[in-house]
Amino acid sequence: MKYKSVFDIIGPIMIGPSSSHTAGAAKIGRVARNLYGKEPKKTIISLYGSFAKTYRGHGTDVALVGGLLDFDTFDERIPQSIDIANEKGMSVEFIVEDAITEHPNTVKISIIDDEQPFELVGISIGGGKIEIVELNGFELKLSGNYPAILVVHNDRFGSIAGVTNVLMKYAVNIGHMEVSRKEVGQIALMAIEVDQDLDDKILKEIESLPHIIRVTKMVD
Repeated sequence: MKYKSVFDIIGPIMIGPSSSHTAGAAKIGRVARNLYGKEPKKTIISLYGSFAKTYRGHGTDVALVGGLLDFDTFDERIPQSIDIANEKGMSVEFIVEDAITEHPNTVKISIIDDEQPFELVGISIGGGKIEIVELNGFELKLSGNYPAILVVHNDRFGSIAGVTNVLMKYAVNIGHMEVSRKEVGQIALMAIEVDQDLDDKILKEIESLPHIIRVTKMVD
């Protein structure tokens, strides 16, 4: 693994005890909150591998819930996040899974919502770094470290070019981009990380393109 700076080695400013199990977990929870777009009412958190074995002792449980409450990794409320969630009427259930995953620090966050079901799979790769590897059944790879947009679209010729042309028009540099689809010609997902924040006018222009269903902005 390559590190860009000494801060990547030391890790983030955080409420301990573990950058992987606490800071990384809080970031995954917060990305889920950001993409879902509001505070969830009922959430099921499935833990795998090392997360499943040590989630209470290493504070993974309170970190994930803290993230869902939109707490940053250094927020002093994280140790009390489960109590805070209970006070807000947020229902959170933890499930320890036996299945073997590709990465030992894996969590699936399922937000139960009849109108807006949501499921995210994330991994904590060390030093507070994370990757989002699945969103609502679509495979992807998002670091959570940069501004990003998720574009749900019909899998049609020219859809990708239309989005990238808009970004080029506004001189937005793409740092990472992936496209995922479940079936040819059906619904697809573009995950695009960029180097700067995106104005609402850019998002609206992308939304107005043919075959675009929904655009969601994710901030770092």
